[in-house]
Amino acid sequence: MTATVAEDGDLGAQGLEEAVAAAPRVSVARVYRFELLKLVSQWRIRLLVLACWIVPALFVAAVSQQSTLPVDTLFGRWMHATGWAGALVMLGFAGTWALPLLTSVVAGDVFASEDRLGTWRHLLVAVRSPRRIFAAKALAGLTVILLLVAGLVASSSAGGVVAVGNQPLVGLDGHLLTPADAAGKVLLAWVCVLAPTLALAAIGLLGSITLGRSPMGLLLPALVALAMQLAQMMPLPVAVRLALPSYAFIAWSGLFTSPAQLGPLLIGIAVSLLWAVTATVAAYALFMRRDFTDVAHDGSGRSAVTAGVLPLVALAAVTVVVVGAATGATGSGIEQDKVQRSAATAFAHLYRLQTRQLNRPAVTEAQLKVTASCDKGSVKVAAEGPGNDWRCVVSWHLPGVDAVGTAVYQLDVTPDGRYMADGDGPKEVNGYFLVRTPTGDAPNPLWQFDGNVDLLATSKG
Repeated sequence: MTATVAEDGDLGAQGLEEAVAAAPRVSVARVYRFELLKLVSQWRIRLLVLACWIVPALFVAAVSQQSTLPVDTLFGRWMHATGWAGALVMLGFAGTWALPLLTSVVAGDVFASEDRLGTWRHLLVAVRSPRRIFAAKALAGLTVILLLVAGLVASSSAGGVVAVGNQPLVGLDGHLLTPADAAGKVLLAWVCVLAPTLALAAIGLLGSITLGRSPMGLLLPALVALAMQLAQMMPLPVAVRLALPSYAFIAWSGLFTSPAQLGPLLIGIAVSLLWAVTATVAAYALFMRRDFTDVAHDGSGRSAVTAGVLPLVALAAVTVVVVGAATGATGSGIEQDKVQRSAATAFAHLYRLQTRQLNRPAVTEAQLKVTASCDKGSVKVAAEGPGNDWRCVVSWHLPGVDAVGTAVYQLDVTPDGRYMADGDGPKEVNGYFLVRTPTGDAPNPLWQFDGNVDLLATSKG
């Protein structure tokens, strides 16, 4: 019967049912191996695997040796100091571009390829169960995606450590992480972004089933990721920002503060997993309702598209309400007191680092008593929300010195709470000059530094 089906492409619904009933049962494990073999036999998948395991190492090693670093990228300014910074720079790039594109190529085509080749009925006769076909294809796509992500983290970490060395890493609040701590948190950060990657993969499955041969199914995860990234760049309320899976692609930065800012990260992971489950269930329901006898099938129709989109829209709306009610977060989450505390903490840690690099007498944060006074340049402008007009005056004390030291910073705070502080004098404190470190000459650590405002922290102002 299977041979008859393979030769006759015009089998009716009754003939298909008879062929399926007569065929022997095939286990999910066997179908999974078959689907995995089909995926890895494609030249584009092999090329992606090769690229993910080789290109990041070459990129990180090459950039780490350049005189100009990507300082506008999180941890980019530390690529000369430690090899672990390169893995985090690659993580930022992967969350923005690489992972959405990889999930599009793999998950967005895993079902649609059968539509293009017209092999659905032959596969159904051989396997006998649409359920096992769906499970095997979803697991095979997930396996390839995990292999690609593993290549990205292993390659970028190896390239950085080999090129620069296994050195301590400066966190987002200026505290120094030992090489072991840095390695552990880098790995944990990559593990955390698996959650939004799974959400995009599930959306890819949904698009592949819903849109059939249409190239939009292949592009759907990348387009959804792009739309969410654009939303994250807008001054949205905190609850709306956290209700999007894309926030987990940036919330890993909270791991590199002390104490770690885990609230937004855990919410981002939970939201991403909810999106992954919802999209997968919707994809499964649409796949089980499909008419496999229709040779001209080109997607599941407008009603199926609606059935796939509405659950995700409803989930986003419910999540906004739940996150807002559970956290009590309102507005942008960027408030004057939060910015002042973050800037003062980072300055205190980096001042101690500068002290060690310049071989000056050691001093503690308690002795420094660092405070910061921040505003947006005018009493007429509320000191809250993102913007590049934040101005902070940092004050500190030195043991045995009566005069209070002050330094000025200009802050560019993004809507997601990250900021870059640019020293504006005095030059001998936070101006540009080189200091000698164990890894070579490096810019004054107090000249420019990155920080992070916890959007869910309680303001003490």
